[in-house]
Amino acid sequence: MELDLTANSKRRYANFVKRVSESTVVWGLKSEDGWCVCESNEYEETVVMLFWSNEAYANQCAVEEWSHYKSTSIPLEEFMNNWLYGMNDDDLLVGVNWNAKLIGLEVEPYDLLKELEDLLEKQ
Repeated sequence: MELDLTANSKRRYANFVKRVSESTVVWGLKSEDGWCVCESNEYEETVVMLFWSNEAYANQCAVEEWSHYKSTSIPLEEFMNNWLYGMNDDDLLVGVNWNAKLIGLEVEPYDLLKELEDLLEKQ
């Protein structure tokens, strides 16, 4: 079971990188209180900011305690140049394309930035 979750999380992560590099848009969930974050599934006292590659994925997670959040787009360039640096400075991790059960990979912001830069250079 654990291996299956990891494989699915890695696939969703790869899909995120590919899709946002093509669409040049990243999706997050935002409320009047700010952007959605959650506790890390892997590290104690670590916060993860969540983002998705399309609006429908983001909306799947806007349920229950997050039902007051609305999917909100962020231009990829702004995400790469501002958000990822800011998250790194704030010691946050990035979770992308997490499923509705809030399971997904947790990565360092600079690792995601490097992957996005590498893929965009190839396009």
